Order: sequence, then structure tokens, then C-alpha cells
Amino acid sequence: MNLVFLLEERSAEEMLKGVLPKLLPAHINTRYLVFEGKQDLEKQLQKRLQGWRLPNTVFLVMRDKDGGDGPSIKQQLMQKVIDSGKQQATLVRIACTELESFYLGDLNAVEHGLGIANLAKKTE
Repeated sequence: MNLVFLLEERSAEEMLKGVLPKLLPAHINTRYLVFEGKQDLEKQLQKRLQGWRLPNTVFLVMRDKDGGDGPSIKQQLMQKVIDSGKQQATLVRIACTELESFYLGDLNAVEHGLGIANLAKKTE
């Protein structure tokens, strides 16, 4: 199986490369299509999905909310996915505020869960 991430920026790719090997089975091949920001992602999304020919591929589109209306952003991206004909194999996820929030989450919870002393204080 192939898992392709369509990302708005390089930092998202770097974050996923650090996390995914710990979460995904080895038989899943991951690829990253990184765009030059959210506007570039939105502009090229439909064309990139339509042009993908590798079988057995699932797509995950990730974009920051950036102060916008999350449901509206997701709806606009989903329309591009539908127009590409790949809606059965595509998920769209909007990161609240910034993608890095997906990674870091609640630092108090991370500190407690992983037993890392004073982690939450590092953001102050």
C-alpha cells in the first residue's frame, strides 16, 4: 500500500518523517508531495490527484487552518478531491491553527504521558 501526503510546507514533511516510522507498519510506503504554501496546494491539488497513476494508493491532504474557517477550508479542498475523481482514496485534514499543533498537542499531557519533566514550561 502507498500512503501519499499532500502538504502545504516542508516542515510538515519533516514532522511526519519523525513520527510515521513509529506508527506505520513497514509494508506501507510513504511519499510526500510538498507545496509552496496553502495557495499552491489548493491550486495544484486536483491536477496532482488526477495525474497519480500508482495503484493501491491512499492520499492524505493536510493543511493549516491559519485563522480561517476549518469546515469551509475542508469543504473547498474536498470539492477539489471530488473533482479529481479520487474521493474514495483521499482524506482531508485541517490542523487547528498550525500543523505543528498536531505534533506537539497539549504539552502538559505529553509531559505527563512520556514522563518528561518540565516540558510544558519550555513554551513559556
